[in-house]
Amino acid sequence: MKNLNWLLLFIILLIPIKSISAKKKAEKSDREIWCDIMYRMAAPVLSNMSEGLLKQNMLVELSPTWDGRNKNVTYMECIGRLMAGLAPWLSLPDDDTPEGVRRRQLREWALKSYANAVDPDSNDYLLWRQENQTLVDAAFIAESFLRNYDALWMPLDSITKQRYIAEFTDLRRVDPSYSNWLLFSATVESFLRKAGASSDTYRISSSLRKIEEWYIGDGWYSDGPNFAFDYYNSFVIHPMYIETLEIITEAGKHKKIGNMPGCNYHEAIKRAQRFGIILERLISPEGTLPVVGRSITYRTGSLQTLALLAWRHWLPKELPNGQVRSAMTAVIKRMFGDNHNFNEKGFLTLGFNGSQPDISDYYTNNGSLYMASLAFLPLGLPADAPFWTDAPLPWTSKKAWEGEDFPKDHSYH
Repeated sequence: MKNLNWLLLFIILLIPIKSISAKKKAEKSDREIWCDIMYRMAAPVLSNMSEGLLKQNMLVELSPTWDGRNKNVTYMECIGRLMAGLAPWLSLPDDDTPEGVRRRQLREWALKSYANAVDPDSNDYLLWRQENQTLVDAAFIAESFLRNYDALWMPLDSITKQRYIAEFTDLRRVDPSYSNWLLFSATVESFLRKAGASSDTYRISSSLRKIEEWYIGDGWYSDGPNFAFDYYNSFVIHPMYIETLEIITEAGKHKKIGNMPGCNYHEAIKRAQRFGIILERLISPEGTLPVVGRSITYRTGSLQTLALLAWRHWLPKELPNGQVRSAMTAVIKRMFGDNHNFNEKGFLTLGFNGSQPDISDYYTNNGSLYMASLAFLPLGLPADAPFWTDAPLPWTSKKAWEGEDFPKDHSYH
């Protein structure tokens, strides 16, 4: 009887130990969480488009206030925006880890998808020659090539490359609106410049000068003559301004463009660092962001500037790697943890967190929503990079609201 009692006690004590052990084993690292979500986002798009089946199989959703433009813009929006966020991850070398197997598969699909996108004989030939919207999403395709030139542009066959150069060049037909759209022209032309094709330097330099004029201070640009409080500084302005400046100034080797002062590459990075500090402070202790401004359906795309700073090793001293990773992971888990942002065919659904079609803008389709991938740029850092290996740290608002010490804020001049 005594032995039986001891046995029962041992079993009782063992059960929670095993449960804790099993739970610990099942817990995924931050990187595994990011990889899982990025793969889930990308696989339905690229697996279909690599076979010329995206137009056939994608479940398209249009805003209830859709403005009537050709709905085939959806497919270029989908592939362009997805690849702009996915490109850095696909730059890592192949390996046989579970992540590596997925990454290699995505890269193979991506290269086939790029080819189909410009092949007039493919069912998934994109809407290059109609609608001004084409300029926007061609710019994201060009940006994906800039972000991973060696693994995504160089392997393409010569016919596919010439087709891209022709399609990008033809986009000079579009007169960009007096807004962040200037950066779309600049990005396309910057890619042509990098690829050694004929590029329009004036379309680059005039766009960058205007963006410089719209800098209003403390890390913020106005999107056109009038300021709006939204996430376009993160969706487009900071990243594309820096990346196009990087091309035309050879990463800051040239201090000015032509005979015009300003447009300084290193200064643009400092401004992005300040904006990154503000963006990190907007992340609540619960891992949420303020739901403000237009295009809020782009979800985690609002984190792109933080993601770019982390990926390029530009995080300022105020933002340790472990703190930024923890903050971004909190938002990503809050947004995608319950899987209700995908429709029945696995594509992103109209909404901010779930199916909420009525909050979408007149220009929004569910291809537009792949801006969400832009938060995942740090996947381009290897798994042993400090961003992934540094100990997790509470982010600013979490420290503040839990009564811990935190650094006071200050503006950048």
